[in-house]
Amino acid sequence: MMKSVSGTGSAGSRSDPGGSGELSRFSVATTASSASQPSANGGARGISFLDAFRSCFVPPEARSPENSMSDESHPSHQLSQSLSSQGSNSGSVFGSKRSIKGMYSPMHRSSLDREIPGSTKFSLPQIQKATKNFSPNFKIGQGGSGTVYKGQLADGTLVAVKRAKKNVYDKYMGREFWNEIETLQRIEHLNLVRFHGYLEFGGEQLIIVEYVPNGNLREHLDCINGKILEFSLRLEIAIDVAHAITYLHTYSDHPVIHRDIKSSNILLMNNCRAKVADFGFAKLAPTDSSHISTQVKGTAGYLDPEYLRTYQLNEKSDVYSFGVLLVELVTGRRPIEPKKAIIERVTTKWAMENFVEGNAIQTLDPNLEATDAINLAVEKLYELALQCLAPTKRNRPSMKRCAEILWSIRKDYRELVVPTSAMN
Repeated sequence: MMKSVSGTGSAGSRSDPGGSGELSRFSVATTASSASQPSANGGARGISFLDAFRSCFVPPEARSPENSMSDESHPSHQLSQSLSSQGSNSGSVFGSKRSIKGMYSPMHRSSLDREIPGSTKFSLPQIQKATKNFSPNFKIGQGGSGTVYKGQLADGTLVAVKRAKKNVYDKYMGREFWNEIETLQRIEHLNLVRFHGYLEFGGEQLIIVEYVPNGNLREHLDCINGKILEFSLRLEIAIDVAHAITYLHTYSDHPVIHRDIKSSNILLMNNCRAKVADFGFAKLAPTDSSHISTQVKGTAGYLDPEYLRTYQLNEKSDVYSFGVLLVELVTGRRPIEPKKAIIERVTTKWAMENFVEGNAIQTLDPNLEATDAINLAVEKLYELALQCLAPTKRNRPSMKRCAEILWSIRKDYRELVVPTSAMN
């Protein structure tokens, strides 16, 4: 089972059903410039790259007090701004305008009785009626911190109700609960789950969000429903996720670092449009410094090695996780595969080694059939992934740049795919 990782002493860790819990020692070492230089003949890309892999699971370095902001000293921010409505000339949608007010501050017990502006505070009878009193038949998910139920509100709206486990309802889980609410109530985007409201009453902690009917990306990569996720859809999902994270980093009223980008947190609509979910670990990015110094939280296999070493978090930590997700989309594998041979156990390391040796296509999900269009797209996706997986934040691209590159990859892919009608 892949476990979410928290800093020593934190009770806020969560489980990820179906994942792997093994922490392998690895790091992908490269630079953005080297990633953009594919070999002319598709052959080996230089064995020196392979020697650059090194351990990232090492004791944390001393925190630098300069240009950083600690959790404990994080100031409150009084917000009364509108979300930016942004798009791109190529048709991407980065958000819609909505006025949001509220106070974002460290979670203290006194905040638990505060009603959050811009959100709906539900009553327990409303939620009990919506979920048939939390009927097992309405259960759609389970994690380390709680259970998710499908529900239907009085107006017919379908929702997902996240119910915290009572035996883990402590000050840490309470902080995560309110953190997720205060993040959700300030964001709105096509590729983010929509927030409906919350309930905190009599030992119950509930978050009510949009119901996304088609499961999560990890389930589709595992072919749980018996269907293979087509390569073209994987490319669309990558673009959707890139748009969502770009919005969080760039176009929300205050930059948000998600901190737990992974395939099981990517929910899919019936048409396979992707929505990023689960903001329990999210943090506001500082506007007056380059990073936040904070306890490590996230999921093993997706964690930024520089964040692990230094406890210094910024938006580029999400970029690293996105690089892992790109490799996952190509290979179909989990980030850590404990049952594989040692050289294949850490998926990003195995995939990037094959890529630099000119064997990228050998890492393609065996459920997919290689074509010229897919071969080229895999090469370009791995070039981008290599940049995202750079061991230092300064060498990783922004999420906005990732989205632009993915649009270009999709364009080239579509041009190489021969329409069925043209073959007749």
